[in-house]
Amino acid sequence: MRELLLDLVDAAARHADYADARHVATRRERLATRNGVLDDVLAEDSDGVGIRVRVGGAWGFAAVRGSGRAECEAALGRALAVARAQPAAAGGPLAPETPAEGAWSSPCERDPFDVPLDRKLATLLETDAAIRAGGGIAVAIAHFEGRRIVTTFASSEGAACVQSVTECGGGIAALAVDGEDSQIRSYPASHGGQVDQAGYEGFMRLRLADHAPRIAEEAAALLKAPACPAGRMTLILAGEQLGLQIHESIGHAVELDRVLGREISYAGGSYAGPDAVGSLRIGSPLVNVTADASTPGALGTFRWDDEGVEAQALPIVRGGVLAGFLSSRESAAEIGLGRSGGCARASGFDRQPLVRMTNVNLDPGDAGSLDDLIAATGEGLLIESNRSWSIDDRRLHFQFGGEAAWEIRGGERGRLLRNPSYSGLTPQFWGSCDAVCSAPAWGVTSLIDCGKGEPGQFVRVSHGSAPARFQDVEVGVA
Repeated sequence: MRELLLDLVDAAARHADYADARHVATRRERLATRNGVLDDVLAEDSDGVGIRVRVGGAWGFAAVRGSGRAECEAALGRALAVARAQPAAAGGPLAPETPAEGAWSSPCERDPFDVPLDRKLATLLETDAAIRAGGGIAVAIAHFEGRRIVTTFASSEGAACVQSVTECGGGIAALAVDGEDSQIRSYPASHGGQVDQAGYEGFMRLRLADHAPRIAEEAAALLKAPACPAGRMTLILAGEQLGLQIHESIGHAVELDRVLGREISYAGGSYAGPDAVGSLRIGSPLVNVTADASTPGALGTFRWDDEGVEAQALPIVRGGVLAGFLSSRESAAEIGLGRSGGCARASGFDRQPLVRMTNVNLDPGDAGSLDDLIAATGEGLLIESNRSWSIDDRRLHFQFGGEAAWEIRGGERGRLLRNPSYSGLTPQFWGSCDAVCSAPAWGVTSLIDCGKGEPGQFVRVSHGSAPARFQDVEVGVA
């Protein structure tokens, strides 16, 4: 494959200023049970080659399924034709990068595809039964997912590398129904559960069956729980909910193509301008955010992005002030950065790389554990898992709904509350952050369905954080 891709980019270099080619082979397996029976099974393999060329300032892209030489050469011809058909544009240089060479694989102790399907299904059925054991649950769901992506990359600048990423995880959900009211609890999170860069050990360490009774009990309890009160109050966010808050209000806002208006017709823009680094305050002095493509086990981790740029840790917010952007080689050069942020990612061989998040993480603070933070919070709310979200196309005005909230009273976690929601403006909300828990409380949550681009692409990202506290937040009923 390496030789084929090198031949393609060498041929392209005779007609284009730059070219790269990616062969992506993907294997995926998914199993899900619903109320004690197999509900979903998927096993698929796919591979293909995507070829990208730049003629002047115009890009051309074409892809082909499989890796036949004749078909790939035809795809190269189509990519060149697309680039030539583009309106004339000034072709500024791409940000420089040392050509990628070598091989890399993510950690994998036990290949998830070597584990028999019946063993995986038995684990899911055991978990499913544990959800339903106490009664009161209308729908019980348990699921498993494994995926491996092997990417071979070559460019006309001399890059030639291959990397293999294995992902594995799963989750559960319990739905309780009473008349027209329904309540759901998920573990470890909604939006696809928890998936990590890991082998089968990543699924097993979730211990889904052990958590099933608690999740079912909470779903049933929510039907009778009091509604979340409305008003301005102290809010602690943790886990998935804090990760999603980072994702939507900071991560997307610092994607440089959005900042430059390239995504305005679909994904939207940003509250930040390209000259805002070092001056735009978007949080309190306790808010420090880093985009780190080397976070262990996270879904935005790699050795090279889909332009062959080495993984980096990028400062995004420092002391509450914007410190950097997520960028590609083209967008970095456009605003005068010396190097790409290594954030060009594509969802597969048949999509062009876009500026996408790596692992956008809230750095830990010094507020101790979650229990310590609750004890230091007289009264307020705790929300850990998400049920709904909405944010405007500039990433400024938002509203989030949680699956459940816990009342904090007298420094202790109290009763369960149903249908919590909160809303705000991004700078004011992050500006109200007055505590972030310490490093031992820091963990990574995954999001497997981040959408962007036309045609659409879904990529997987993770967000690391420790529980954080926010003052004077507008809380209401979703």
